[in-house]
Amino acid sequence: MTKYILISGGVVSGIGKGIIASSTGLLLKTTGLKVTAIKIDPYMNIDAGTMRPTEHGEVFVLNDGGEVDLDLGNYERYLDVTLSRDNNITTGKIYREVIERERKGEYLGKTIVPHVTSAIQDWIERVSKIPVDNSGEEPDICIIELGGTVGDIESAPFVEAMRQFQFRVGYDNFALVHVSLVPDMHGEQKTKPTQTTVHALRGLGLLPDLIACRLLAPRLLENTTKEKISMFCHVSSNQVLGVHDVSSVYHVPLLLQSQGIVDYLRKRLNLTVLNVPEEMSQKGLSIEARWKAMTKAQERCYDEVKIVLVGKYTEFKDSYMSVIKALEHSAFRVQHKLVIQWVESSNLEPPAQGSDPAKYHDAWRALVGASGILVPGGFGQRGTEGMILAIRWAREQKVPFLGICLGFQMAVLEWARNVLGVQDAQSTEFVPDTPNPFIIFMPEISRSHMGGTMRLGLRPTVFQGTARAQLSSTFTNGSANSPIDADGIANSADMLGSPKFALESPATWSKARQLYGNVDRMWERHRHRYEVNPEKVPQLEASGLTFVGKDERGERMQILELKDHPFFLGLQPHPELCSRPLNPSPPFLGFIAAACGSSVLSEQLEEQAQNYRPPHPEGSMVSEETLRERTMEHPVRGGRMSGWGTPVAD
Repeated sequence: MTKYILISGGVVSGIGKGIIASSTGLLLKTTGLKVTAIKIDPYMNIDAGTMRPTEHGEVFVLNDGGEVDLDLGNYERYLDVTLSRDNNITTGKIYREVIERERKGEYLGKTIVPHVTSAIQDWIERVSKIPVDNSGEEPDICIIELGGTVGDIESAPFVEAMRQFQFRVGYDNFALVHVSLVPDMHGEQKTKPTQTTVHALRGLGLLPDLIACRLLAPRLLENTTKEKISMFCHVSSNQVLGVHDVSSVYHVPLLLQSQGIVDYLRKRLNLTVLNVPEEMSQKGLSIEARWKAMTKAQERCYDEVKIVLVGKYTEFKDSYMSVIKALEHSAFRVQHKLVIQWVESSNLEPPAQGSDPAKYHDAWRALVGASGILVPGGFGQRGTEGMILAIRWAREQKVPFLGICLGFQMAVLEWARNVLGVQDAQSTEFVPDTPNPFIIFMPEISRSHMGGTMRLGLRPTVFQGTARAQLSSTFTNGSANSPIDADGIANSADMLGSPKFALESPATWSKARQLYGNVDRMWERHRHRYEVNPEKVPQLEASGLTFVGKDERGERMQILELKDHPFFLGLQPHPELCSRPLNPSPPFLGFIAAACGSSVLSEQLEEQAQNYRPPHPEGSMVSEETLRERTMEHPVRGGRMSGWGTPVAD
């Protein structure tokens, strides 16, 4: 029987429920248990795909193409699991499912209000059984995070569903951790907000087993405060945990562990009845040891690496949550203290010099002093000219550069304008009727619907100059005489023995390929509507811009790299989405290492070439055609790209 731990919140939102949920799951995983996680978002949207990053934070993309809340990124990073779109529940998803069933007559004419809470419970129980790691086994623990705060009108159906769910699964299989703010006013820790939210929660039929008190300062929760909360919230003092601000969120699991959360949950949920194999126990101990070593090493980092992030949404840092985490993970690996300087890309543009000269000069001062320059993803034309200026500086001054998605596309435009001399090179995203479209709208993507219509989810990239690249250009996937099997797996040994095969130059010098372990093919997650115009690729490559990674048919450009540059790398996918604290994203690791110096980069290239292991489950690393079917990505009619046999919906 799966054990469930509900994480709810009170007083205010955004105080760290996601980190506490992830930390709790990590601690249980160190005991050898298999852990999954579900995030409940009470908003009416079907998913997070159409939400503004400056309001809701980044949109996190999963292997199956699900566009979900950024907290699922925390779950994947901390728990080292691979989740699906169903691990994110929204009001829109629940209502859509219930209304569709009502339209089919499945409720036999009855009113459907009670069926809403039943649908929520059924969803949770179904998803909690899905394996999320390479074990292929049903999880032992399911962490459920309820977004928002108790008392929100939109969360009422979910709170009621959880009240019913605790009886559905039984007392020994359901525990509740309530996260509440304890404000510090003039040196006094106030308990009244926590008392009020717990009173409201109890009035709704849910009794907290643990109360996690968030303190927005480095100050510890005082014993007198703990005793007062214990007295008025009907819990013992050992059920009150203090979660104060720490130097890094990676210390939060250790903070909770020191207060006995694992011992309490072991007794409360009777975890001793779960059979934990010795192999899993040892794996859990290894995770704990490595996590502690990572946090200790982080505290001893004195050398700094300064990265300038040139973006469009820099006022709200959560817009780049996964990018920040990927940079942190890489800095941990090379034992440097990460310093991020945020530069709003529009402040680099000439008009800013007249409208706001202070911001203009501050932006350029930061850029010219950077150890590395990162241009992340985004949508829309605003600020893109500033991105191009930053990329030109990085290219010409030999500053390590990493471009992601839009940053990759802007690197192509920068090269086209300043190396090829095509001054009006543009993207059709910005100028639809441009005479020189170097970036174009993907022909099979819908122009009428925004949600869930991009190229989404895990996709393979073939490194050029390898056996698999030769196969891709010679054979059609799945043809009668192709040495590529149904899953797109090539017999490289056969090709290496073929006289037609020649080890071309990109495979011999590409830093990107070395970072991915010198493999022929790698997998990363995508989220984009625009791509490099295939008609312009010969012109770009002839001038020295090498696309070292392409899709399986060689039609889509996915990685660009400059050979004669310390580190100049652009990727169409989002490698930050698959970074892990103990297994950093390869492109980010290479970027940070290059920013630390050539010797550090050489060391990491050698280490990665020998020891890198992808974070994806074995069964997910298959051909693009198979992945497209799994993600239900359907091209619209009239697409120009060849080779896709996915059914087209009217």
